[in-house]
Order: sequence, then C-alpha cells, then structure tokens
Amino acid sequence: MSSIKDRIGMIDKSLSLNTSKQCDLLSIHRGGLYYKPVSISEENLSILDFLDKQYLDTPFYGSRKLVVELQKVGYKVNRKRVKRLMLIMDWRTIYREPKTTIIDKTTYKYPYLLKGINIDRVNQVWAIDITYIPMKKGFMYLFAVIDLHSRYVLNWSVSNSMTAEWCVETIEEAIKNHGKPEIMNSDQGSQFTSEIYTKTLINNNIKISMDGKGRAIDNIFIERLWRTVKYENIYLNIYEDGLSLYEGLNKYFIFYNTKRPHQSLKYETPIEVFRNVA
Repeated sequence: MSSIKDRIGMIDKSLSLNTSKQCDLLSIHRGGLYYKPVSISEENLSILDFLDKQYLDTPFYGSRKLVVELQKVGYKVNRKRVKRLMLIMDWRTIYREPKTTIIDKTTYKYPYLLKGINIDRVNQVWAIDITYIPMKKGFMYLFAVIDLHSRYVLNWSVSNSMTAEWCVETIEEAIKNHGKPEIMNSDQGSQFTSEIYTKTLINNNIKISMDGKGRAIDNIFIERLWRTVKYENIYLNIYEDGLSLYEGLNKYFIFYNTKRPHQSLKYETPIEVFRNVA
C-alpha cells in the first residue's frame, strides 16, 4: 500500500465525493487532513512542554504551585499567563480530596457509572479523552477511544483543535469498525457535554458516564494510556510536523495493540484479549 503521505496527496476537494468518503476509501483518519501544528512562541512552547511532563507527575497541582515550579527553573511567569497556558494544554487539576462545592448542573449532565461495576468483557465500557502533544514547532492534540477490559485502542486521531465534531467522527469510526459499547466514559470537557456528542451516544443507545470533577481515579485507565504513549513514543521523538506525528503514532499504536504485553492482562496483548472474547 502507498504511504500515508501519498494517500493524503490523493485527496481532491474538487470531486463530488466528499473528503470524509475519500478518507474512508484511502484508509486515512478524517482528522488526519488537519496536520498543521498550532503555532506558538518558542518560550510558550517550552513552558507547555514543561507543563506536559509536570502533569504526569503532579496532576493535582494548580496554577499557584505551577508558577512556583516554573520560576524555580528560570521562567519569568505570572499566574495569569500560566492559567492561559494550562487552558491551551487542557490541564485538569485532580484534587486529592473530593471538593465540597456543588457542581453546576449546566456543566455536569451525566453521572459516573463505573463505580463498583466489574468490567469483565469487551465492548462493555469504552473510555475517551484528549491530550496535548508537544512538537518541535508548535503542538497538536491526540484523541483516543479505548476498550477498558482489553486496553485495546479502538481508534485515535490527531488535530490542531479540540472540537466536538472531531471527537464524534473518531468515535463513529470506532463504532463502525468494532461495534458499540454499553457505556462510554469521559471527563466533563465541553466536547463531551456538547449536543453533537451526547446525541451520537443516545442515538446509538450508549449510556453516558462522566468523571466526577477533579476525581483522580475515575479516568485512571486513559491517564495510564497517555503516560505510556508519551514516555514510550512522544518524548523519545521530536516530531517536526503533523504528518510525521501521525505516522509515528500509527506505528506506535500498532505496536501497543499487537505486540506490547500488559501486566494487567497477564502479559497478553490488547488485541489478543479483544479478539479472544469479542
């Protein structure tokens, strides 16, 4: 088969066949058409890279502590700037203890459904999330759909913006290729409280589960995936553009799903567990 770069070059927006259908025929993620990293100043990019690694170690830090950590290593930053950069990388502070404030009902629409349940089969629970991906010049976002029983990454995509439409397209591809889950778990991000997302799940008879605000354990499986992807791939490579990022992640997720044994799976690979019981 031709390379991903060559297949992307085959996309012709002047054709009557829409680009989504062309992507399907050429086996390209629809989100893969948007490969241009977000441009940002060199210093802000350096700070974002610092914050990205810091989050894996101290996800419970808020902006005040991050200002201190950044100033320790020589950055001249204030809290306003740090909060703005935290927003760019979608930093979601995890609280060590449950917050006692009442959650705004307009931003928290669905309960957390995974507490106390035994996840013992594939397509019982899927989890989704978005993470910041640092690059040589700029950054992009990675979205993934994972089956919690098998740890199998069902689908993923990269983009330079965190839109609900991008997430829904990736989810729809996963459903098309692997069936659908009984429950979909996510955080309370705006993409996952959007009408287009919730309607997609409701129309597919999928129960909607959302993590509690600031809860450290609710999305632990997807957080472990991000840690693994970043330490085993992203931080070991300096991707210069979106195409090289896509190709690198494509190779990595094939390795992750088909060759990398998981201790929690009794050293089987995700694809072995997913296919044996799917």
